[in-house]
Order: sequence, then structure tokens, then C-alpha cells
Amino acid sequence: MDEMEEELKCPVCGSFFREPLILPCSHNLCQACARNILVQTPEAESPRSRRASGSAGSDYDYLDLDKMSLYSEADSGYGSYGGFASAPTTPCQKSPNGVRVFPPAAPPPPASAASSSAAAASSACLAPVPRNACLTCPLCHRSLILDERGLRGFAKNRVLEGVIERYQQSKAAALRCQLCEKAPKEAAVMCEQCDVFYCEPCRLRCHPPRGPLAKHRLLPPAQGRVSRRLSPRKVATCTDHELENHSMYCVQCKSPVCYQCLEEGKHASHEVKALGAMWKLHKSQLSQALNGLSDRAKEAKEFLVQLRNMVQQIQENSVEFEACLVAQCDALIDALNRRKAQLLSRVNKEHEHKLKVVRDQISHCTVKLRQTTGLMEYCLEVIKENDPSGFLQISDALIRRVHLTEDQWGKGTLSPRMTTDFDLNLDNAPLLQSIHQLDFVQMKASSPVPAAPILQLEECCTHNNSATLSWKQPPLSTVQVDGYILELDDGNGGQFREVYVGKETMCTVDGLHFNSTYSARVKAFNKTGVSPYSKTLVLQTSEVDIKKLVAVAWFSFDPSTAHSDIIFSNDNLTVTCNSYDDRVVLGKTGFSKGLHYWELSIDRYDNHPDPAFGVARVDVLKDVMLGKDEKAWAMYVDNNRSWFMHNNSHTNRTEGGITKGATVGVLLDLTRRTLTFSINEDQQGPVAFENLEGIFFPAVSLNRNVQVTLHTGLPVPDFYHARGTMQ
Repeated sequence: MDEMEEELKCPVCGSFFREPLILPCSHNLCQACARNILVQTPEAESPRSRRASGSAGSDYDYLDLDKMSLYSEADSGYGSYGGFASAPTTPCQKSPNGVRVFPPAAPPPPASAASSSAAAASSACLAPVPRNACLTCPLCHRSLILDERGLRGFAKNRVLEGVIERYQQSKAAALRCQLCEKAPKEAAVMCEQCDVFYCEPCRLRCHPPRGPLAKHRLLPPAQGRVSRRLSPRKVATCTDHELENHSMYCVQCKSPVCYQCLEEGKHASHEVKALGAMWKLHKSQLSQALNGLSDRAKEAKEFLVQLRNMVQQIQENSVEFEACLVAQCDALIDALNRRKAQLLSRVNKEHEHKLKVVRDQISHCTVKLRQTTGLMEYCLEVIKENDPSGFLQISDALIRRVHLTEDQWGKGTLSPRMTTDFDLNLDNAPLLQSIHQLDFVQMKASSPVPAAPILQLEECCTHNNSATLSWKQPPLSTVQVDGYILELDDGNGGQFREVYVGKETMCTVDGLHFNSTYSARVKAFNKTGVSPYSKTLVLQTSEVDIKKLVAVAWFSFDPSTAHSDIIFSNDNLTVTCNSYDDRVVLGKTGFSKGLHYWELSIDRYDNHPDPAFGVARVDVLKDVMLGKDEKAWAMYVDNNRSWFMHNNSHTNRTEGGITKGATVGVLLDLTRRTLTFSINEDQQGPVAFENLEGIFFPAVSLNRNVQVTLHTGLPVPDFYHARGTMQ
């Protein structure tokens, strides 16, 4: 019952209701508190005075009707109530229980007035109120102007009084004085006639044992509580006819009325029903309403239990999740440390290798220098001889030895075989970007899988060896799409491969085979999953015209098929190697038809290695020089000459090599089924290979001493046009 206590306290004084009055807005006030918050309205501003005088304005404009009160009337369904009308706006203050009170409570009466008698105090509450007095409900702020009846015009809430009595009797706490102004003291007596509990000081001050009060019967507090409980409850009387008890219930006004109200009052023409029948009906309705409210309260209690359990679960899950996050980050740190150790090991190997090469060269040069110095000293001693015939016998041999030794020093012997720089550039940008993008992913799907996209046939087309495709989502689809995946086959009915992943709905694919038929399809994806494929679209590329062809294919190197020692950069257009052994890398595009030409520029060339350039099958050996097996056709070249090689067969040695900055061209003519090479735009040797048939991928083999960059989409070189014209 503790939760009910707030319902039993006055919103003005904060104490239990004493003689509660029912306001037209259904809220309750103590009769004394209602009198304390009354405020007088100027006569000229009362609604009756305005109607009587007919004036359109006055000096009291600040006392116009309270708009908030009017809104409260409209919202609550209350209209006018007999002699009550809306009242002017008044200042407010805070009541003891935090409710705004309109207007401020009147100052307390002087102590001399309080000491007169309890009966006088009780009768004062019923004394006439000032004319045109205004009362504002402290809960809903609806303001009312009292009529000539004053506070007697409000019905007394006898039911609330009974509930308060039962509630107070159920409390085991000691009875308190009802007249103490601040902290009520424990009651010493209870006056049976005044129905008031007094402490000893208040009894001596307010209820002296003399005069008319000497005849009152004073009881101990406990006996007084029993006496109060056994005393018959006062019967509610009509507010308009104080001598008449309520006997009927007005359905229209929703209030009990007396017989006289029905005969001559304002309820004469209203529908009325028996008071007992309506009492039972409303009790039944209230019980039914309480059943629903009880169910909601039960659900609220269960919900609170659920919320408290959630608090505990959230705390446990937070600890578990933090531990998991720390473990994941520690695993990343461990992996980074392991990779760091591997990279440091490679740096140490590079360091040891460089030192070994330099030290070997130092040893070799030291021995060679010692031999050269010895030869020079010997030759100087021979020059000192004065025997011409003896000198001439050995001079030719000495001269040849000196020239031979000089030549030996001139063939790169005095050039360092190893640079001091470490050609190991750690590419940490992707890792740093991944660390910055490290975030939590959504664990539960918030939307369904997208629908299959629709290819827009009117916007899809081909031009030379390029294809443009456009698509869109179905018109009625509202599912969020994060991106699309476009796939094409190889032009020969083979497997599909991804050629575009992104948010755009249009894509142009270059570098396709001429005179080929491609199939294309697209699908959408979001965080939930991937949509079904669209319908497949068939595209035909243009036929090859060797005289008009300018640019053929655009492609790059393919990391997925390359040897693991190959190092990629520049969007996979530049490659080198971290091994001294030859390693193979292929281009991304395979050719089976048409004329194709690409070039490779030599970015770095140290210690005269033998890189190889050409074409190969997709399953060529990746750990040997290009051309060592039967699945590659290549030209390998050093700084002086070149050879063609296929299936480990070397042919057509040709003078002329490469240096840093040189350009090697590869021309694959699948119409004539030939492969031709060039160096610095000049054809290198004859046609290298003939009778080529099948699918060929651009290919390069190199080691760590070489770095090359791929250039594609180039015009066919002039030497090939000239040769084609002559043929």
C-alpha cells in the first residue's frame, strides 16, 4: 500500500487530505488548502461585470482569461459548471510535493488567531469567501471563479476520507499532532468532539480546559483512533441543497443529485438513474478497468525484471566482448611481429649476400692486382736489360700479356658487382589503410538480399574490342544495394570471371578479343548477401582490320597466377623479383585472335642478367626462365645479344642487347600465327615463332636485378606495317 500514499496527499500542503473537496476537473484539495490558494478577481474584470457593462476593454488587460485554462477545459471535456467560469492567470509556486500551485499560498494566519480554538478554525474554513474569488487547480491549472456559495459549491470526497482513515489505521507508526506547523509531534490526546489529535503544547494553546471547550471529551490517541473508526461516516449531502441527501444520479452531468434538484433545479430535464444501481454499475466498470490495468502492471513488472536481467547480461557480454577484442588485437600484433621477424631475416640475408659479393670481388681484385703489379715490376726489370737479342726474344710475349691483362681490367672488373642500396621497399600502405579501416561489422542482417539487376539492352554496346554494359535495379525494389559485380566469360564459352566490382551501374570493359562473342551477367550485393544473376547478355566484338587497327588491348600483370617471389607495383604494371633465380609472371588477358602489340621498358638492369619476354600458356612453369618448357615462346636478352627459346631450344642468336631505359616490344599476330620481337622499336632478328595456335598470355621472366614496366594499347610498329606491305 506504500505506492498508494501519493494518491492520498494534497498537492498543495503535501500532507494527507483533510476534508477533501472534489473540483470540477476531478482533482481533490484540502478544504483549508483550497481557501489558502483563493485569489480575488477585480469586480470590473469578472465575467458578469463585463456582460453587465458591455465594455470592450479595461485597465486590467493583464487579467484576461487564462489561455491554458481554456485549453484544459477543451482537452478534459469539461464545459461551464453553473456558477464557475474561467479565471485570470495568476503567479505560481512549488507545493511540498513538487506540483505548481496557482496562486501562491496565502500567508499563514497570526498565532493569536490559531490559538483561539479548533472549533473556530474549523468554522473559519466555511466562512464566506471574498466576492469573485478565483481558484486554480494546482494539477491541471484549470482556473474557476466561485459563485456566492464559495467552497460549499464543491462536493466533499467522503470516499477519499474513508480510504485515508483505513490507510492511516494500517500504519503502525505513532499518531501525530494535526496542528503542529513544521515537524508534527507525537499526539497526546484526541478530542472526540473536534475530531483532532493534539500534542501537549498544541492542546494547551488551542484546546484549553476552560470555557466551552471544557465540556469536550479528550481521549488517548489509540482510543481516539478506534473511536474515529467506529463512528458513523457522515453522509454526503447535496451541494445546492445542504439539507438533502443524494438520492439519484444525473447521467448527463455525471454527478449525484438530490430529490429537490430533480424537482426545481437544473437537473429537472436531465436523465437520472437510481443511485444504488449506478453505484453498482460504476463499481463493476471500475473493476473491469482495474483488471486491464492489473494486466498492464503485471507486464510492466515482468518487463522490469527483463530489463534488470538485460543490465546483468550487458555487463557480462561487455566483459566477454572486451576480452575477445583484446585477444583479436593481440593476435594481429603477434602476426605483425612474426612478419616483422621474417622481413628482418630477409634483410639480414640481403645484408650477408651483399657483403659476400663485395668481399669476393675484393679478394678477386686483390689477387688480380697482385698479379698485375708483379707483371709490371717484371716488365720494368726487363726494360733495364741492355741485351737487344735477349730482350726481343721475350718482348712480344710480354707485350701480349700486358694487353691481355689490361683487357681483363677493362671488362667491368672495376665496376662494383653490388650496390650499397637495399632494393627492398616495404609496402606498408595497404596494411596501414586496413588498420585505419578496422571496425566492427554488423552481426545481424538488417535488410533482405537484393533482387537480380536488369541489364538495359538499349544502352549496352560494343566498339572495336571494348564492351559497354549498363544495368539497374528492378523498379519496385526498395532493398538497399551496396554494389554490383559484373562478370564476362573468356570469349570462347569458358568460365565467367569478375571484371568490375563497385557501386556504378555502367561499366566499359577494354582489351577484349576482336571478332569474338562474349557473355555478360551482373549481380548485386549488400551486407546481407548476394542477389541472383541477371539474364545473360551476348556481345559481339568487331572484326580485325590490320590497316586500321591502332590500339588493341589494355591489360596488366596478374598477381594471382604469378610466382610468389614476384613483386608488383604501379597498379600491377611494374614488376621485379626478390630472388636471384628467374621467376615468371603473366598478363591478365589471354589472346586467341587478332593482332596484339605491347612493350616493356627496362627500369633497372644490374649485373647483366638475362630477362626473357614473350607469351605462354596459363599453366607454364613459373620457377624457371621463360622458354625452358614447351608452354612458353620467348626471347631472352642480355646487354650484348639475344636468343629465341622454346622448350629449352635456343635459336637465332642476334647481336644487340638491352640496358637501363631500353624498350622491348612483343608483337603477337594470331591472324598470321606469328610472334615477333623488337628492341627500341627496331625488329630484333627474324620472325621468332610461327604456326602459333591457341590462347596465349603475355609473359616475362626476370630476377631481382631487373625491373620492367608494361605498356599496352600501343599502335603496331612501323617495321611490321612495312614488312606486311612488302609481302
